[in-house]
Amino acid sequence: MRSGLLLLALGGAAAVAAAATASPSSRCERPVYLTFDTGHMGVAPLVAEVLARHEVKVTFFLANERTRSGGASLDDEWAPWWKARAAEGHAFGSHTWDHDVWRADVSVPKGAGTSIRVKPTMGAAAGRERVLTSEAYCQALKAPARRLQEMTGQPMGAIFRAPGGKTSPALLKAAADCGFTHVGWTAAGFLGDELPSDRYPNERLLQQALRDVKAGDILLAHLGIWSRQDPWAPAVLEPLITGLKARGLCFATLREHPVLGKAALRHAP
Repeated sequence: MRSGLLLLALGGAAAVAAAATASPSSRCERPVYLTFDTGHMGVAPLVAEVLARHEVKVTFFLANERTRSGGASLDDEWAPWWKARAAEGHAFGSHTWDHDVWRADVSVPKGAGTSIRVKPTMGAAAGRERVLTSEAYCQALKAPARRLQEMTGQPMGAIFRAPGGKTSPALLKAAADCGFTHVGWTAAGFLGDELPSDRYPNERLLQQALRDVKAGDILLAHLGIWSRQDPWAPAVLEPLITGLKARGLCFATLREHPVLGKAALRHAP
């Protein structure tokens, strides 16, 4: 995950710089873009409640991850939850079906396309490295989009976030050839909900974000992190929203992003 801290939208600082300097829409003049990756879903109901109470729209990146109930984040148990979020106007992107974390690019014969080595956290190969061709990685990106359409009747945007934020030239090429644009996060937008709570307590993470987040930043959080002992969302999410609003910032989905908006509005293939 640490390598993801400096992975910015479109894989470079230029996109984020553009986001910070471009003219935002009149209804959100100093936007930040709060995004959530799936997780164990334990805090998902709370997240939905807080977002609705403060009329905040976000972008969710979907993978079929293991949940506290023993199911998966895109199974039938969670379908009504996702349908409600779609009805509220949130935006969606892919996080790969099995949460495939990039490990290495794989050398292949010239003209044979690209292949990448990944380590999924879900599915039949969970915990074991496997090699995916560019076509197989494309299918891994498309699967959450198909499932979102089934659950909500709405299309997913043609955007994705590589699990852990870990990308490579081969991975980005495979995704681009498949029609997907990568979305990272800005340095100040790393909200720290994956970090150990004994060393990074919630109050420290909150104050850091309130101090450092600026207009144009893409913020990263999750719908539940297994390893964090003191959950982030119950303590941080609401004061973060109110505190950033008090600083004159507002919240928008990636559909309103000056650089990524076209991809987020385009339907996933």
